Amino acid sequence: MLRALPNIKDQEQGGVAVVVNLESERARARTSLDALTALVSEDMKRVNALIVQKMHSPVALIPQLAGHLVAAGGKRLRPMLTLAAARLCGYRADRHIGLAAAVEFIHTATLLHDDVVDESELRRGQSSANAVWGNKASVLVGDFLFSRAFELMVQDGSLSVLGILSHASAVIAEGEVLQLTTTNDTTTSETAYLDVIRSKTAQLFAAASRIGAVVAARPKAEEEALDGYGLNLGIAFQLIDDVLDYSARQAELGKTIGDDFREGKITLPVILAFRRGSEEERQFWQRTVEAMEQRDGDLARAIDLINKHGAMRDTIERARHYGAIARDSLGIFPDGNEKRILLDVVDFCIERAY
Repeated sequence: MLRALPNIKDQEQGGVAVVVNLESERARARTSLDALTALVSEDMKRVNALIVQKMHSPVALIPQLAGHLVAAGGKRLRPMLTLAAARLCGYRADRHIGLAAAVEFIHTATLLHDDVVDESELRRGQSSANAVWGNKASVLVGDFLFSRAFELMVQDGSLSVLGILSHASAVIAEGEVLQLTTTNDTTTSETAYLDVIRSKTAQLFAAASRIGAVVAARPKAEEEALDGYGLNLGIAFQLIDDVLDYSARQAELGKTIGDDFREGKITLPVILAFRRGSEEERQFWQRTVEAMEQRDGDLARAIDLINKHGAMRDTIERARHYGAIARDSLGIFPDGNEKRILLDVVDFCIERAY
């Protein structure tokens, strides 16, 4: 049986245990995202309308399949980062609308390709596109969405933007390939794992944030600051996603638990539990995620081992570390509403774990 997290958690501060109310942490995380959503709500209406327009095709399967994934939900965090970063930099024209849509198309295309590679049957609690329409259609529609993203970049007309987003797309693909080399490999190091998520997830966060400064024609230092913010925010975000896959909190969010385990993905909670475990426990991980010989009850045992060795706790602490770097990256910007909201987004990304 999977146990829900308790409503309090203990944190060590200077050797003293401090009790933190989880409900207040969750409420603060929701408020953090709500503030971002409110900040960019009018711009996001235009982004969403553009996404619907650009998904149109006379080939009926394309809007059907792409629309299925869009309808499954998602926070649209990456395009919202583009919009908020542009506002932070004082931009008040229109270029950020098309570029935010391009960012979302890149993200959606990678999700379609991810699900094919991972042979996933569910996406955000619903049947994945490849489960409904098959792998071939999913790959090809993913290619279509990538093409739409590049159309939007070309329409923007900035070589700098084109360079940033095309480079991000290439790095994301490299991250996907790199992940193939770590899947089912319990000897994967923490460094190798971080290389994967830095490429596969964090690179698009970085690019989405950076182009907000580019469209506003801000100095290179501000571009790099937003790049650092997005990169470290993305790492923290993925670390928490990897925690959630082994947490009852995932079920509360309406998502399935244990997808990474069933697919043999080597994430930081597994790396830490494997490294800290006994020989018998390491044999368990080798059987279940290397040999993929999984039986009833194995997921529950994996969760117990991860908790036993403090792997969930320490992964969250690493997320907090990268979150702190993301917050520091915004130090060069003057205080104001946009900056405060972007700082609060870091809290949202981490407090999802509770």
